[in-house]
Amino acid sequence: MPRGVVHRTMTKDKWLTIEDVLNRLPSGAVGTDARALVRRAYEVAQQAHAGQQRDSGEPYIQHPLHVADLLAEINFESEVVAAGMLHDVLEETKVTPMQLEEQFGKEIRILVEGVTKIEDVEELTTQDDIRDLDLQELESLRKMFLAMAEDDIRIIFIKLADRLHNMRTLGFLSKERQKRIAHETLEIFAPLANRLGIWAWKAELQDLAFRYLNPAMYEELAGLLDARKTERAARVEKHIEMLRQALAKENIAASIKGRPKHLYSIYRKMQRKQIPFARVYDTEGLRVIVASAHECYQVLGVLHRLWTPVHGEFDDYIANPKLNGYQSLHTAVISEDGLTTFEVQIRTREMDKVAELGVAAHWLYKEQNAVVTDQMRDYIARMRQSVRDLTQDAQDTRALIEGIRSDVFEERVYVFTPRGKIVDLPEGATPLDFAYHVHTEIGHRCRGARVNGKWTPMDYALKTGDQVEIISGRKGGPSRDWLNAELGFTKTNRARQKIRQWFRHQSRDENIARGRGLVEQELKRLDLRMTLDDVAELFTKHYQRADDFFAAVGTGDVTSDRIVNRIEDLIQKRSEQALTIADLEEESEDEADAIESPLPEAVGRVDVQGAGALLTRMAKCCSPLPGEEVIGYVTRGHGVTIHRRDCANILRLEREERERLIELDWGVQQDTFPVRVRVTAYDRAKLLHDLSTVIANENVNLAKVSMGKRDRYNIITIHMTLDVPNLSKLNRVLGKMEQIRNVIEARRFVKP
Repeated sequence: MPRGVVHRTMTKDKWLTIEDVLNRLPSGAVGTDARALVRRAYEVAQQAHAGQQRDSGEPYIQHPLHVADLLAEINFESEVVAAGMLHDVLEETKVTPMQLEEQFGKEIRILVEGVTKIEDVEELTTQDDIRDLDLQELESLRKMFLAMAEDDIRIIFIKLADRLHNMRTLGFLSKERQKRIAHETLEIFAPLANRLGIWAWKAELQDLAFRYLNPAMYEELAGLLDARKTERAARVEKHIEMLRQALAKENIAASIKGRPKHLYSIYRKMQRKQIPFARVYDTEGLRVIVASAHECYQVLGVLHRLWTPVHGEFDDYIANPKLNGYQSLHTAVISEDGLTTFEVQIRTREMDKVAELGVAAHWLYKEQNAVVTDQMRDYIARMRQSVRDLTQDAQDTRALIEGIRSDVFEERVYVFTPRGKIVDLPEGATPLDFAYHVHTEIGHRCRGARVNGKWTPMDYALKTGDQVEIISGRKGGPSRDWLNAELGFTKTNRARQKIRQWFRHQSRDENIARGRGLVEQELKRLDLRMTLDDVAELFTKHYQRADDFFAAVGTGDVTSDRIVNRIEDLIQKRSEQALTIADLEEESEDEADAIESPLPEAVGRVDVQGAGALLTRMAKCCSPLPGEEVIGYVTRGHGVTIHRRDCANILRLEREERERLIELDWGVQQDTFPVRVRVTAYDRAKLLHDLSTVIANENVNLAKVSMGKRDRYNIITIHMTLDVPNLSKLNRVLGKMEQIRNVIEARRFVKP
């Protein structure tokens, strides 16, 4: 079992039994038909899965038993537990939906069918690079979220329980499958558990995914926590006893327990604040459970008298509950010796159950607590509407997944209209997102925004409490730049959908022409020697005709970053590894005189990575990037210079010089490569400062910069050398530069 993750694991002699599951059923279900229903579901599942084994070698029935046990543990009714027991019979056995309904009724059949619809999302890569899925996989993704929107949200709880047990047994799969499933879990399932409010499941899913995605860091943090385990336990017990005595003096009865932080939350804090583990002081915490909300505030007062509160670390989620119904007081305090900072949560027993179970508490409390029921109903309705909106118009898998992330999973900000109405948006939303949320036409005609009375850039990330005023034109439409993820004008899927719809209503011929222009602009900006038809061929899987592809580009369904990613995939396939450069030197001036000729054939062959003392260097005339087709030129006394195969200097070599050309193999990839960039702009004060700020914000190194003289029109040319890791990053930097005031063009520069 991975260190740092706390969960029940069963050895062979302690496999789960049906009695274990029955004993977990809610107390009201004991001794009723509920137990008989779950037992009957077990008998059917056991017979259906007879002879099947998991990758771990254990009988397959152990998996549905664990899923049912997880659902019973969070107090779901017997119908959901039975559906969890049967969740794989339609997919993995010969049981039919009709047989299922005959034996268990329509409700359980719908739940099991709903889970069967939800096929795993395949081959998710990083958040910034999601490959295009085929139509079948895209449909599976749609069904997963439509199940939540249209059928029964309890289907998602069964799927989450299924994923949690799969993650607990992930160690028996291949490394490749481990990483793929772990990435899916971190991208889709853990955020979904968080959004539904099941904190315990979310934390365990994150820790397990973290363990397989970054095993070295996981083991390091687990080891550091283990090393301080005894000391930490003693410190927590001391603080519990001090607080218990202080509360007893106030006649407040309370349950107090320690609450250790999970590894992934510690890792995220280290990343977010750029601090080492030694400076993460709140790796522990306390949770105080009392009888009433009034006592919660009394406990808060006692806490702040006993220990020094940390400024700015207090949140009142009792007076201002989260959307999913979560209520609690959060504070952080410094111990009496000043050496320890720890977090404290204060809540009632009812609040604690809602906090642990999230939306699941809707069913637990549907008879006893009408307030929670109404709150949960409203929350579920909002989630269903968000999912319904997202799945109606998504034609691009990347857009769909990013929309799910931003509109359903991410944290929210609350801003105000000029009239004081509250608008709920995902964290990071911009004034344009606000405009489209208020009304589609306001979004289309948006020409500027004032936030808190001040003019604000359109890519400004709104903050809770901001008052937003949109400045609209009388006519006109959106800009295609608003769809460019690199520029950050829109965050929400709703806004992007409305923009794409507007462009789809334009003339097809206009969209084709616009699409061709956009692709041509990208090729020119990145100095990629490809034709428009070459790019269209990269998308033949989705668009059989080139005009269909260009029309999709013109409407915004295919974005520029997606095109660049596809081109980059192509050039990387040409060479699996990237070149190790021993040195960078200017090539000799006498290397490239002569007449233009077709691409010459090279003679000889050398593996640069294994060339020993052979000196290699990048040609500054064409600055080849990893994956681009290259060729070597053996200089007189300066080793081998690496050029792009289509470099003008290479093409102009005379016949006798061609004998000095050699084929090169790519070696181990460097982190970054130097690329020359040319910026043309109208000169003004702080122009270079603004360009440098964009470069710094993108974590790109500016290796060299030189400025030419202004011409009579006040136009200046700036040459820069940037160290970039790939084309995607270069494209992003150039796109950001072109948004700077007075910049006419920013493009990759190659000497003619």
